[in-house]
Amino acid sequence: MIIRAIWLVAGLLSVGVGAIGIVVPGLPTTIFFIIAASCFSKSNPRLENWVLGLPKIGPMVADYRAGRGMPMRAKVWAISVMVIAVSLSTFLVMETMAQQLGVVALGIVGAWYVGYHIPTNRTPQPVVG
Repeated sequence: MIIRAIWLVAGLLSVGVGAIGIVVPGLPTTIFFIIAASCFSKSNPRLENWVLGLPKIGPMVADYRAGRGMPMRAKVWAISVMVIAVSLSTFLVMETMAQQLGVVALGIVGAWYVGYHIPTNRTPQPVVG
């Protein structure tokens, strides 16, 4: 019972951060909804189905869960945002060389993970807009 409540709270927090990511540039969105769906699968299947039924996010979560990965356009966007965020952090925020190297190292790991570890979904994506 307590474990299910912890999973539920973690899922709700993930949805909250993911929702913020929709409007805040540079903050990822989909990964937090993937985490939320996973948490809800252990706590509240109705909320898991809600996440999977979201019009734009749900199909990406389902693709990731099925091992189809991310569309190439989303990968390019994710890595581009990481490069911009790391660059701004390195040059505008970090004061010491150690901090700068740490941020750059984390950025490299993130870009590597998205670029090479997450499969590329080559299914044609609908044009939105």
